[in-house]
Formats: sequence, structure tokens, C-alpha cells
Amino acid sequence: MAAFVATYALSPIDLIPDFIPIVGYLDDVILVPLGILLAVRLVPDDLMVEFRIEADLRGSKPISRSGAATVIVIWLVVAAVAAWWFLGPFV
Repeated sequence: MAAFVATYALSPIDLIPDFIPIVGYLDDVILVPLGILLAVRLVPDDLMVEFRIEADLRGSKPISRSGAATVIVIWLVVAAVAAWWFLGPFV
């Protein structure tokens, strides 16, 4: 069920095409969360308890300052190259 929901969410083919105003996106807004809810409810209770305990044991997200710095540097380099590319002839 989870694979079906993920496939439907990522698929370019919808039950109601997205170009139809409001209703086109409404099917995604309703069907995808309902599919996720159904997939979660299909997981046996004892298994869900085990997964929640494991999630609590893992605690918080890992923190990588060097990873964050690398991403920031990459974004700054990309922004500088984009600025030079677009504004270079005007400066």
C-alpha cells in the first residue's frame, strides 16, 4: 500500500488532471494523505510499537557542522556564479 501511495503521489498521471482548477489538485490533497493513513493502519500494532521505541532510542537528528558549512559554501558559490553570469555584462 505504501508503494502504491508513493507511486500515485509521484506519478504524472492523476485520476483528475491537475489542469482542472481546484479539483485537479484536490484529489492529490485528499487521496495521498488517506493512502498514507491506510498504509500506517495496515502495520500491525506490535510492530508499530517496536518502530516507535526504536525511533525514540535513536533520539535526535545527527548534527554535522562541516556538512552544513559545505552546503552553505556550495550555495554561495552557485549564487556568485549566477550573479556573475547574469550581471557580468552589465557591470
